[in-house]
Amino acid sequence: MLSLTTRLKIMLSVLAVILLTASFIFYRSNSTPEGKEEILLKVLMQGLNQGHFQPEKLDDNFSKKAFKLYLERLDYNKKFLLAADVAKLRKYETTIDDQLRQGSFEFFDLSAGLIEQRLKESEAYYKEILAKPFDFSKDETIELDGEKLAFAKDKNELKEGWRRQLKYQTLVRLADMQKEQEQAKAKGEKTEAKTPAQMEADARKKVLDLYNDLYERMNRISRDDRRATFINAITNVYDPHSGYFPPKAKSDFDIEFTGRLEGIGASLQEKDGQIKVAEIVPGSPSYLQGDLKPGDAIQKVAQGNKEPVIVEGMRLDDAIQLIRGKKGTEVRLTVKKPDGSTKVIPIIRDVIVFEETYAQSAMIEGAEKIGYIKLPGFYADFEGNGGPNSAEDVKREVEKLKAAGMKGLVLDLRNNGGGSLGDAVKMAGLFIKQGPIVQVKDANGRAIVLDDRDPQVQYDGPLVILVNANSASASEILAAAMQDYKRAVIVGSPTYGKGTVQQFFELDQALPSQFDAYKPFGALKLTTQKFYRVNGGTTQLRGVTPDVILPDVYAYMEFGEKEQDFPLPFDEIKPATYTPWTGAKLNLTQIQANSKARIGSNKSFNLIKESAERLKKQSDNTVRSLELNKYLAEEKRAEAEAKRYEAAQKEVPVLTVNRLPGDLQALGTDTAKVARNKEFLKSLKQDIYLEEAVEVIRKDL
Repeated sequence: MLSLTTRLKIMLSVLAVILLTASFIFYRSNSTPEGKEEILLKVLMQGLNQGHFQPEKLDDNFSKKAFKLYLERLDYNKKFLLAADVAKLRKYETTIDDQLRQGSFEFFDLSAGLIEQRLKESEAYYKEILAKPFDFSKDETIELDGEKLAFAKDKNELKEGWRRQLKYQTLVRLADMQKEQEQAKAKGEKTEAKTPAQMEADARKKVLDLYNDLYERMNRISRDDRRATFINAITNVYDPHSGYFPPKAKSDFDIEFTGRLEGIGASLQEKDGQIKVAEIVPGSPSYLQGDLKPGDAIQKVAQGNKEPVIVEGMRLDDAIQLIRGKKGTEVRLTVKKPDGSTKVIPIIRDVIVFEETYAQSAMIEGAEKIGYIKLPGFYADFEGNGGPNSAEDVKREVEKLKAAGMKGLVLDLRNNGGGSLGDAVKMAGLFIKQGPIVQVKDANGRAIVLDDRDPQVQYDGPLVILVNANSASASEILAAAMQDYKRAVIVGSPTYGKGTVQQFFELDQALPSQFDAYKPFGALKLTTQKFYRVNGGTTQLRGVTPDVILPDVYAYMEFGEKEQDFPLPFDEIKPATYTPWTGAKLNLTQIQANSKARIGSNKSFNLIKESAERLKKQSDNTVRSLELNKYLAEEKRAEAEAKRYEAAQKEVPVLTVNRLPGDLQALGTDTAKVARNKEFLKSLKQDIYLEEAVEVIRKDL
């Protein structure tokens, strides 16, 4: 049987031939090559329709989907286009598919011309509105969810939308300034006391500066940048992970994944006109700081204590340039959380601390010793240079914990976004005799079964795997396999639900030399395969549902693959032939009943449930008051709830967690390593999710 790597190489070659053949057709159809944009569009569509795992049928339904996505990205907050503009664009709603076949950008050119015209007009709006004081005693409100807004009927209605938006942003600034003045006064600090009118003027000036800076950058957005947004609305109808990377964007992607650039270690994506966090890199400054999470929308970026810059509506690569910076410098991100709340997150830029990306272990002391292994990602040395790989590292940590007398093991895959598929397969093999671990299906319907062929069982004792909504891809494969084999109890929150594989294809390599004058073209990222559990169900969309579901503060929030636009569906294939674990039998019914009883009497878990319900309510209520006193009262209530939650966390029973003597000795006198180790242990000692995982092992396994 061909290896997965070999099959992928063959598929890459096939797509290259497809693109190359298509390019010759385009070239020969005229005496001279078509324009670069037309060539690009035809090559991309050929690649998507021939290489994608589940190609879309180019018809009116496809056209409507692409139109919807593109319109959302063109003006999500409905602050530029008028209803009449949208009506002009809607005439093309069912013809985008026809234009794609022709390599035509007629619809795009109209949309780009309209948004550029309205952008210039709106520049006058914010300057005029911010020239006059706001009255914050009026009982007014603003809708903050662009999806719930309608496009303005005329310019007067559009200006009114701008007025409320600018008033709200000034209100937020004014509230912050009042709070800072009150805090300074309470501390006895000598600061200039400003009147409400002076603070209102200062707040307006700060918002004006923000918008001046924002428009300076927006005016630099080129037609090529807008064209990439349009093309990605097309590719994302196929699925949310397929996309076109212009040359500059592909270069940024390469830098990010090789870790050669100093920054904060967060993978970003543009969605609904917002810059959203897609992934946190293990061991990065964001990972170690802990507050920035996938799903957060970055609204503003500040360099240290300087005034922040608005990034909403900004090109993704421009936002990335603002966030990146030299090691040791501070960036302050103002983010909107999934619950609708905002938070300023300070992060000190640095290079990735590679030790933090690797498997780490500890021992939880008590009547019985319970081993703990944290795995931030499934890493591997793909170049074969003798570097670390996660399966071998976990194997080594298991051996160390066994030698130290552990009677049960917790493998922590929370916030593990995946990585090396091969290591996930090998790691599963540490806990079972042998057999299939995952099935991988390609676009032709061929399913490859990836097996653990090593009959040796590294560890056969009680096993709990911790997961959450940020556990994805390889994490889901390992958890699913252990669940299907009835080898482990999966504890935590339902996982992300990403069960697809993507590959990059460099378009320049596929196009012949006749097109050298038009290069570079960038790259196409395609979803080419799909993962399936050994029981036949895919991890796509549904992820892995834990055996023991624990309360999660984001339980009711829209998160995961299922919340993306046009994700590939859940489906099933023939189950693989496998033999469930024949060791100790899991009485899941009893385990779930016992856990439910413990959770019901746990004050912290009950508070998390309350917080989840409150956050859901906050998220659904997207209308905010523009009256200062009402706004301040809402903020105080939110702060009180947050303090209540923090206070309850301090009451959590403290686990006794220690590093193994050999690991402590390895830290030596490196103060940075010692400090990180202290934080590592501190985070575990009051981790109520880990506490429940330990209880499952001690009471039920």
